[in-house]
Amino acid sequence: MTQLLVPSSGLPAADRPGRTRRVLRAVAIVSCLPYLSLKVAWIAGSHIGIPEGSALLDHRGVMVAANTLTVLMDAAVIVLALLLTRPWGHRVPAWLLALPMWAATGLLAPIMAGFPAQLAVRALGGSVNSAEDTGREPFLDEWVFGVVYGGFILQGLSLGLLFAGYARDRWGHVWRGRVAGLAAPGRGTRLCALAAAVLALYPATLRLLWASGSTLGLNASRAAERTSDFYVLQTLEACYLAAAVAGVLALAFRWRPALPVRVPLALAWLGSGAVACWGAWLLIASLGPAADAAEQPTTAMVLSYAVQMIIGTLVAAVGVRLLTQRAGRGGAA
Repeated sequence: MTQLLVPSSGLPAADRPGRTRRVLRAVAIVSCLPYLSLKVAWIAGSHIGIPEGSALLDHRGVMVAANTLTVLMDAAVIVLALLLTRPWGHRVPAWLLALPMWAATGLLAPIMAGFPAQLAVRALGGSVNSAEDTGREPFLDEWVFGVVYGGFILQGLSLGLLFAGYARDRWGHVWRGRVAGLAAPGRGTRLCALAAAVLALYPATLRLLWASGSTLGLNASRAAERTSDFYVLQTLEACYLAAAVAGVLALAFRWRPALPVRVPLALAWLGSGAVACWGAWLLIASLGPAADAAEQPTTAMVLSYAVQMIIGTLVAAVGVRLLTQRAGRGGAA
């Protein structure tokens, strides 16, 4: 990774970021405030946005721990926004920036795609569960989702645009050119790509089965409460797996040689982040206490989350390896 520390054309001419970047930085920071405010209020004991009888109120210690973790995660968005727009940000080691940006991409991109898609399907007559349908109080008040996910979408858009500009300034030479110009990958790189593709068959098959109406491998609670939201998310999760696999195979085997390098690289970046980070998030959530046996994740569900983490890590490793090789060669041919 040391080669990636050297920018292709030095630092930006002016230490002070341009107006567009300052606006994007402000949007990224301000859009964190509603979420952080809610989380801090919940940690302090407030029940704003949480209905009486919500499962969130059953385990106070778990709720405080989970909210503290997510406060730190969202606060990291503010740090990243500053890092991407300040002169000292160009002196940060590549891995120290790339890793949290990859995680932020992986967590935010599915929300940016999934929430609007769910709203669109609902507007077209999609199904929604009510308290009467499920027999228990909703998890959160409906307005909370709009506030929180709206903030996440703004964070993702502003942070993504800031990172695109930063990466172009610092590493733009690495993804110039076509796939045909990539150096021949080593045997280990190709094996990692193949392993990711083979492993992806398991979670992708499950997601497609669930998206088509099957309950194979689902716990009783999830199977009984499926709505259009559920089907939208399963379809999109299959798409993230497909993107990760398509990107890594194109990079490792130089498929579609006429494609610009940035296309499979973007697929691998977005797909691996979404697959790995949401797999990790769901795996951690599955380890928490369940209200009853019907809500306990099945072995098939937990295994799919773990496999997703492995797939995302393999794809990311291939991407890092190829980018490091390209940086060492001085960019594209």
